[in-house]
Amino acid sequence: MTGKTVRDVTYQLLRELGLTTLFGNPGSTEETFLKDFPADFRYIQTLHESSAVGAADGFAQANRSPAIVNVHTSAGLSNAMSNILTAFQNRTPLIITAGNQTRDMLLMEPWLTNIEPSVLPKPWVKWSYEPVCAQDVPAAFMRAYAIAIQPPAGPVFLSIPLDDWDKPARGPALVRKVATRIAPDPDVLGEFAQALSKASNPALIYGSAIARGQGWPQAIALAEQLQAPVYAAPASERTPFPETHPLYAGGLPFAIEPLSKRLAGHDLAIVIGAPVFRYYPYVAGDYLPAGLRLLHITDDPSEAARAPVGDSLLGDAVLSLEALAAQVKSRPNGSAKVERQAHGLAPHPAAPEPAESVDGLLSSLSVFKALRASTPANTVLIEESPSNLAELHSAWPVDQPDSFYTFASGSLGWNLPASIGVALAERDSGRNRPVLAIIGDGSFQYSIQGLWTAVQHELPILFVVPRNGQYGILKSFAVLEQTPNVPGLDLPGLDFVALATGYGAYGVRATTLDEIRAVCEEAFTRKGPTVLEVPVQATIPPLL
Repeated sequence: MTGKTVRDVTYQLLRELGLTTLFGNPGSTEETFLKDFPADFRYIQTLHESSAVGAADGFAQANRSPAIVNVHTSAGLSNAMSNILTAFQNRTPLIITAGNQTRDMLLMEPWLTNIEPSVLPKPWVKWSYEPVCAQDVPAAFMRAYAIAIQPPAGPVFLSIPLDDWDKPARGPALVRKVATRIAPDPDVLGEFAQALSKASNPALIYGSAIARGQGWPQAIALAEQLQAPVYAAPASERTPFPETHPLYAGGLPFAIEPLSKRLAGHDLAIVIGAPVFRYYPYVAGDYLPAGLRLLHITDDPSEAARAPVGDSLLGDAVLSLEALAAQVKSRPNGSAKVERQAHGLAPHPAAPEPAESVDGLLSSLSVFKALRASTPANTVLIEESPSNLAELHSAWPVDQPDSFYTFASGSLGWNLPASIGVALAERDSGRNRPVLAIIGDGSFQYSIQGLWTAVQHELPILFVVPRNGQYGILKSFAVLEQTPNVPGLDLPGLDFVALATGYGAYGVRATTLDEIRAVCEEAFTRKGPTVLEVPVQATIPPLL
């Protein structure tokens, strides 16, 4: 015995792992962990557990390192599940912790007990565990860290009974290093390189793992060597390739038949760092056009296993890009045929552009063009506005790495708190890039309490709400699915200026492009967030 408690040893382990920023919303079963909170740690308080997970996710992605979150037993874990799902799909390494009731009472299942702590967060965590005894807690944290960062990275969960922390520790925690990159099988990769060299019209399909691995230079090098068009995989949550590059073709459609048609004419396609494929909605058809062979490189065995077509290879996306570039045969410059789509990364086209004078409202496209023209070139864009996704990507091509984030899951409520985590990381790192989050009026309601955290930490985030008064994307599905008269698709009566003011943020409404420009000039110099509400024309985008 060392004379130190489980709590003492655990906090020292967290220091050595660099996990000194803790995101959370405190609860009764967590106070024994948080008591006498160390001065060298930082607690980022949110008003809802889902916001704590979202903020930690943004922070971890922007820092390229794990983050730790503390939620409240079974109730708080349940509140957080939506953004745990998103963190899992985002491949973000998080250690999510929650207290549980005193061990002496667990058998009786008292109030607020997490009855099956290892089961509740599944399947959206890589590992879920409650230590068998208090002395196992520090080692459980080390194992959680190792699992979270190993590919594919993702969240893990630890449940810790509230009386464990003051128990005597066995000794200091042992810190281990864990490698996080998988080299591809050289023989199979050589076969892939040979196939790419022999193809008459190859296509590159890049995914978010390239962005997570800082692989833009390698992605560009392979594309230019092959002189092949580059597609972004459907619904990419990170931009895998500069959208202003002449070889960039745009994001692939989100459904089986349209995606297959988009790849027609290619004899070989290789997917690197993404699933094969994300599909939604269901539109029946052939997975691939006639004459196309598909190759797939991923660091996720389950992703390789569930691919309906193609030959898969396990490997780190960026290591694989480097290895392919060393082996493929170069093609002459200018030999690529690139059909560039106007809506960029978006998986579907924009809605028909209505006249600017309709109801005196601006179009979302004109709003997004004004925002791009009025903000610094290095602005970080965070998006959760599915009703006008194509308009946003038409107006805002992403041409700098790590400057676009969105949610891989489709579960609303991630982007507002994630922008807080990104902004904290920008401040901590000294990069200090402006952060702008575009969030629809429906999406904004899922985590609006995150504004309070942004205010408390004086984060100069610009939140833009294109208010169309509806769930526009759901109306699009109603058209596709032929389901008329669905209730609950309109959102009247929301006042975002008032809502912002209630949380202590600066709220403003703009109805002209000049007013938008004026807000942009001031927002990033303000101490604290700005919420800009812009009433826009209500449109229904096509999904195909």
